[in-house]
This record gives sequence, structure tokens and C-alpha cells, in this order.
Amino acid sequence: MPDRFKIGIDVGGTFTDLFLHSSSNEVATFKVLSTPDNPSIGVLHGLERIAQSLELEVGALAARVDTIVHGTTVTTNATLTRSGARVGLLTTHGVRDALEMRRGVREEQYDNRYRNVIPIVPRRLRLPVRGRLDYRGVEIEALDLDGVRRACGSLRTAEVEAVAICFMNAFANAAHEDAAAAIVRTELPDAYVSVSSEVLPSIRFYNRLSTTVLNAYVGPVLLAYLTSLQRRLADAGFGGVLLIMQSSGGVGHPAAILERPATTLLSGPAAGPNAALSVTEPLSQRSTVVVDMGGTSFDASLVRDGAVALKAEGDLDRLRIALPMLEITTIGAGGGSIGRLDAGGLLRMGPQSAGAVPGPACYDRGGERPTCTDADLTLGYLDPTFFAGGQITLRPDLARTAIATHVATPMGLDVEAAAAGMYRVINANMAHGVREITIKRGLDPREFPMVVAGGAGALHACMIAQELDIPTIMVPSPASVLCAVGMLMSDLQHDYVRSYVTALSDLEPDRLQAVVGDLTALGDAELAREGVPEARRQHGVLLDLRYAKQYHEVTVPVAPAAIANGDLEAIGSAFHREHNRLYGYDLEAEGTGLTLITVRVRSVGRTDKPRYPKLRSGGNASDSLKGHRRAYVPETERFDEVPVYDGHALRAAHEIAGPALIERVDTTLFVSAAFTTRVDDHGTLVLEPAGRGSSP
Repeated sequence: MPDRFKIGIDVGGTFTDLFLHSSSNEVATFKVLSTPDNPSIGVLHGLERIAQSLELEVGALAARVDTIVHGTTVTTNATLTRSGARVGLLTTHGVRDALEMRRGVREEQYDNRYRNVIPIVPRRLRLPVRGRLDYRGVEIEALDLDGVRRACGSLRTAEVEAVAICFMNAFANAAHEDAAAAIVRTELPDAYVSVSSEVLPSIRFYNRLSTTVLNAYVGPVLLAYLTSLQRRLADAGFGGVLLIMQSSGGVGHPAAILERPATTLLSGPAAGPNAALSVTEPLSQRSTVVVDMGGTSFDASLVRDGAVALKAEGDLDRLRIALPMLEITTIGAGGGSIGRLDAGGLLRMGPQSAGAVPGPACYDRGGERPTCTDADLTLGYLDPTFFAGGQITLRPDLARTAIATHVATPMGLDVEAAAAGMYRVINANMAHGVREITIKRGLDPREFPMVVAGGAGALHACMIAQELDIPTIMVPSPASVLCAVGMLMSDLQHDYVRSYVTALSDLEPDRLQAVVGDLTALGDAELAREGVPEARRQHGVLLDLRYAKQYHEVTVPVAPAAIANGDLEAIGSAFHREHNRLYGYDLEAEGTGLTLITVRVRSVGRTDKPRYPKLRSGGNASDSLKGHRRAYVPETERFDEVPVYDGHALRAAHEIAGPALIERVDTTLFVSAAFTTRVDDHGTLVLEPAGRGSSP
């Protein structure tokens, strides 16, 4: 019987990564250039590449694919470039400018030139409507239905593509928003409608408002993209299940995602930690730092005790999103990051990127600015005839010319010294990104192994680890497409939230159980709609709690038994422990009261995960030696003849001492002089400081 397939697809700014897993447990990785104007074209190019490798027609491949899990940067890019839909906002009379006033907190208090972020809905499209509810949801003033209709007329004239509806205190009573939404859907049938009580029924008006507006802003963009993608896949013969990656690290069916498209605003890097955990668990490691260096950006995230770090709110380009998302630090540091001199003559790397078009100078596609990839090529880390497995032939002469023109000559350096400086600067930038998710949160990076992902990450991993004294580096065999791997490692997941503000001592257990029951029913219904059997459904409860008069909450997982039994003591103890873990103290002994703010339910549908095939053993690393290449060794600050190994020919238990280069079709690992590496049973390259010896 012919193999069936699952495919994980991660569309990045420069490359589209694909991971193929067959029913016979064979795996393969692929990279194709992204097509920014229409990312679905790049996805089809990837399927064509897979079909070629299997000697199949695209239609024959597509017919044998059961599942495609897709992570997309479409909504992210639309927000960053301000190219989303034209949005109109209906909101309560008197708070029309809340979107611009935000929380009323100046981000840079001492910078007189700092400017507020420009709202994505201009003031002329923010229309106030009479009607008011109090904080309990009791109507104070009836909704002006004629006012809603007049507002729809204004928005129709303005040719808006989407409408956001967000009224004061709608989290407590959705009646006014429901009535307004019904009118909008009748008056503007072609507009995408985003309603705050459906997107985020939670307190904090600005958070709810901003999230609802962002949801409307990216809704038409994601709808157009998914429509195009599904049509192209259907035309190619795909009849399986398409799942979309969410910012929270879970996946969902397109219909569910389109109801809350803002859940994809950080979709791209969200799958990496799931894949990293599958790499470390066979080595009895359940905590790790995950770094992913692609063509445009560098992402750093954290896994602790087998759980991916999540947060309840965050910002994308200074725009607030109050939906669950992975705690990921992203900086502009990738293979395409451009090297330049600032006004003071100091060397900078990024955040500007050459992207896929025109790309680094060495791509010979019109790029003239020197990039990280140009520096890596000049330093001897890349084989110009084997980049991306030979798909792209690099031009060292163009790389050297770009570096000489824009960096070396202005700084009075030779080209190789300038390239080494570019390499050091971007490594320091990425080390700072790792500090953001460790040291800044009171964690010691020396206590975590580092899993390396992304096509460019393995060239820089050793220097990042040296900067932070990280003891162990792991480079999985599919490192360059690790997020695509993580797509297939992810479960179906949906998050539901409802505010219930009360002192914990006054909490009514029956009411809490009712709220949890309502949210669980929503999750159960969504998972049933997605075809998840009841035995594979799980529902977790989290509560946002804080000490009385505290400003910020702590989100605490609570055991179902504590909810079912109304065990307030167990709930309080869970909060005190989590507060102590995060901040180093708690006020349990002082008897300080607690306040419940929000109830959350996370509904998960467990999926079948692919298993990494085991690697054969035998022979030694010298059997995979390809030759030697002149490359820069940072520890000695000079060029040496460095051995180059075929990464595909390595076998389990092989060991290699640095400096060395290990080449794969999709990535190259630079083992610096300070490290040695060994190959584990699943093909992961485990690097440790030289002289430590192999781990048992």
C-alpha cells in the first residue's frame, strides 16, 4: 500500500519551509524561496519540490496527503507594514479616542521626541454610538439603533472592508454588541465584522478594543489568503485536512481561525518550541532555550518543565493584542540582515533585511547591500556551490564588493576583518535576544540547553552559547525547518476567556463552576466540529489572580478538582506558589487577600505526532569527511583550513572536534574551536564545550 503523508509548512520572509512525514515513518525537509506578493504560490512551489523528490506528479502527491499544517506570517506582515483592511469602528459615545489614548501611559517617559503609535483606524472612521451598560452589564442607556444605522451609512460611503464593534462593559453583557452586529451585517453584508464580546469578553477596555480592531484589520487579509490557498490546494488535488497554526502554539481549522484571525498574528514562530521539546525529551531534558534564525528575523523562546511559556497579552509593533500567545522575543537578525554604519560610524546589523527579494548581494538578484549571509560566505562558512543543496549558486565576489563598499572601506578595514566584525555584531544581537527571555525574567541561561533552529542558526549557535555560557547546544537533523516540524507536533487548541471580578474570599463556587462549564462547553463544541473524538479532548482551567490592590495579574493553572470542590485554599496556594516563582516572594504569611479577575479555559484536541526515525550506527566521522575549506575561527581570530563533513553521512555516536563545518542540504553547522559535537540516535548534533567529554 502506498505511503500516506503529512506536511508541515512554515512560510517565512525569505524561505518557505516544508517537513514531510510518511506513514512508514520516513521524513524529509525542503526549502523554497517565499513569494511575498502571494505566499500561497510559494506553498505550491514547495509541493512541486516534494513531488519531484518522490518522482510523482503534484496531483498524485496531493491525493496522498492527509494533513497539511500551515503557519503563516500573512497577518503579521499586514500589521507590520500597515497593509491590512480599511476598518471602521463603532464604539460607545464618549470614548471614541480610546484607541489613540491607549492606557494613558507614556512608553518612553524621558524622550520628548517620542511619538504615539498611529492608530490603525483613523478618527473619521471611529464612530460613537449612544447606549451604555454599567460594569455589571445592567443597561443605563438603551442602544441607539438608528445611530448604528447612520454609522453604517457613513462607513459604507468610506468603503470600509471591515467593522470592529466594541462597547463599554460589553464583557458583562453582549446584548448591545449583538444588536449592533446584526444591523452591521445587514447594512454592510460584504464587510468582515469583529465583535469584542466574541473576540475577547474580558475587562480592560483598551485591551479589548485594540484586540478587536486588530482582529478586524487582519480578517479580510487572512480570508483572502486562505481562500486562495485552499483553492490552489484543491486545484492540485488535495482533499485532506488543512490546519492553521496559532500564536498560542496550537492549531485550528480555517473556519475556526477566521472567526478570530488575530490568533495568527504570531503564527510563524509559534511551532518551534513544540518541536524543540520533541528533540530534548529523548535526552531527558524538559527545559530548553529555543532559538530560530531565519532569513529575516531571530526568535528566542523558552520551554520549562515540558510546558511552553505563554502570556495573556503582548504587543506587535506597539499594538496591543490580549490573546494567549507564546512568549517569544523577536529581533531583526537573520541571514538577510543588512550591515551598515550608523550616524556615529558604528557597525550595525539589521533590523533592515534584504529578504527574499532582492536578497543578499551574493544571491546575484539585485541586492547591493552587505548582509549576514554575505559575511558568512566571506568567512568561509558557506560553500557557494552547495547553498540550499545547490539550488542557489552564491557569488563570493559580489559579497566582498558589497562588504567593501558599505562597511570595510568606510571603516578602514580589509574585507575579511569587516566580515568578522559583522559576524560578531549579529551574534551579540542574538545573545541579547536570549537574555530577554532568560536573565530579564530572573532565569539563568546556563541552566538551559539551547535548541537551534532556522537555516542560518547553526552557523552562529556556538558564539551565542559562548556569550551566555550555555553548556549544551542541540541542532536537530531538521533544524532549518524546525517550525515546520513543530506544526505536525502541535495539538488542536482553542482558548476561551470570561471576566469574573471578585475577592477570592467572596467567590461563589457555583458561579465559578458555571463560568468554567460554559467555556468548556464552547471548547467541546468547537473540537467536536473539528472532528476530535471525545477521548482526545482535554480542558484546562487557568485563573487570572492578583493580590488586593495589585495592578497586574498572574495567570495560574488550577486543578479541575479545586474548581469542582470550590477549594479556595487550593486556588490561593497555587497563586502564592506561582507568584513566588515569578517574583521571588509571596504574601501568604501576611494573609493578604486575593482578587480573581478572569477565568480562562484552554480546550485541546490531542493529535497523533510523528516520530523521528532512528539513525543507523557504525563507522566513524572520518567516513563522512568531504574535504577542507579556509574558514575564520573566532577563538584565534584567523583563517584556518577547517574540515568539512557531510551531515547526511554521519551516524549515531559519531564525534567531531571543532573547528569544523558540517554541511547539510538545508543548513550548515559551524563547530567552533571551543566545542565538540556528537550525533545522538535521532540525528541531533549535541555540542558541548571541548574537554567535557561525552554525555552518558
